[in-house]
Amino acid sequence: MSDPAKVRRHAERVRELVASVVRSQIKDPRLGMITITDARITADLRDATVFYTVLGDAVAQADTAAALESAKGLLRSTVGKALGLRHSPTLTFVLDDVQDQVKHIDDLLAAARNADAEVQRLAARAEYAGEAQPYRVDDEDDDETDEADEAADVTETPRGGEAR
Repeated sequence: MSDPAKVRRHAERVRELVASVVRSQIKDPRLGMITITDARITADLRDATVFYTVLGDAVAQADTAAALESAKGLLRSTVGKALGLRHSPTLTFVLDDVQDQVKHIDDLLAAARNADAEVQRLAARAEYAGEAQPYRVDDEDDDETDEADEAADVTETPRGGEAR
């Protein structure tokens, strides 16, 4: 296994090399407006994954992918020579769809903001479902009548007998 710092340096170097070769040496007309966004390399320095974005629609993306596949040999030999490794890493190209994910997340956030605004609008006009004081409160008048009723119960005579 290699040092993680060495792996990061090689991955950055792979990204730079692929970007410069794509810009200067590949003359394929199928190659669209491409940006090499990232490169990752395995710890054994045998396999490299290169992420790219393409400006355009799905046809431009497909054409650029085909152009990169056809230029893979040239890119691999250039990267291998420049890195000075015993084995040139195999290159895998992956379309980086970060922009699509960002747009999707922005749409979700906008929908959540709209839903929150609707909830706040409804809450501004809302009223309580019950009374202002939901708990039962005994009034002083009720206390006096309850005490009088208890006193009357005590003075009654059971079975016609005397009072208690």
